[in-house]
Amino acid sequence: MIELTETTQWLCKVCNWIYDETKGAPEHGIPAGTRFADIPDDWYCPECGVTKVDFEPLVF
Repeated sequence: MIELTETTQWLCKVCNWIYDETKGAPEHGIPAGTRFADIPDDWYCPECGVTKVDFEPLVF
């Protein structure tokens, strides 16, 4: 059986940009260590402009 670990990366389904919680997106105002759930709901993908609802967790 495969054990799922907590997701720390989120993939934009539109442009494939990856948000990594450990790195954050400091160039876009999101400090390293910020959980995806803690990013404001009005935040948007810095590459294509879609909102958080268009991201999905990356599971390895």
